[in-house]
Amino acid sequence: MVSLRTDPGKELADGSGRAEDGADAAIARPRPRPSRWVAAAAGLVLLAMALNALATNDAFRWDVVARYFTADTVLAGLGTTLWLTAVAFTGGFVLGTALAVMRLSGNPVLTALSWGYTWLFRSVPMLVQLLFWYNISLLYPKLSLGIPFGPAFTDFSTERMISGLTAAVIGLVLHEAGQLAEIVRAGVLSVGRDQTEAAEALGLSGRRIFRRVVLPQAMPAILPPAGSQVIALLKGTSIVSVIAVQDLLYATQLIYNRNYLVIPLLLVATLWYLLLTTLLGIAQYFVERRYAPGARP
Repeated sequence: MVSLRTDPGKELADGSGRAEDGADAAIARPRPRPSRWVAAAAGLVLLAMALNALATNDAFRWDVVARYFTADTVLAGLGTTLWLTAVAFTGGFVLGTALAVMRLSGNPVLTALSWGYTWLFRSVPMLVQLLFWYNISLLYPKLSLGIPFGPAFTDFSTERMISGLTAAVIGLVLHEAGQLAEIVRAGVLSVGRDQTEAAEALGLSGRRIFRRVVLPQAMPAILPPAGSQVIALLKGTSIVSVIAVQDLLYATQLIYNRNYLVIPLLLVATLWYLLLTTLLGIAQYFVERRYAPGARP
């Protein structure tokens, strides 16, 4: 709702309210909404109460948080978390792009295989996948290389090959590929068919069309959900602690299992996750602005 009034600076001396040029000059003003200010004040009060609770509650032990924030064990776990995030996203993006191309290829076999992969790895929880790969030796004690349905040339013990870190990498990459395949497919579908037809008319190959024409135009649609997926992956790597991979969370668990300072060490992990996700969010903003429609190269 807005209120309209005549600009008093343009009223005539006789009080007629008509503007000097003979037209009514109406100024739109927003209707006062006291409830919004009350809600804003209540929000600020609650925020102040929360900050005061964080600052004055001795159980948080901020001195312990500061002491362990840059401890060697914590930094080593942080490095593992960042490494897992980078490897899982890179491998997942490459495999997910291949799955998206298979899904859009028009070949019924490739389409079915891509759809089946995406359906399976998006349906099974991450924790179940990690536990499955960690215990793969219970199903297949040995893996062999040789002629399909024929003799094997050599074999390997899966119990020795699949460590906790290896199982984490396999599980994260395969899971991320299923998620990113749908993100890439949606981005490719956002590019008009006329772009591909124009490139085909110029005699470009299908691979070059996808790499030089379709994918760059699909990036503005791919990057926002892909950036959110990176942030979710960074936080999701904490689940590898259940298979004894020494990531950031597992490193803090090792410490508080010795000194029993559970809350301060959990706060150390929380603050690192907050810092990393904030930095990733800032990077996502600049990358999205770089690939936004109309942005200068």
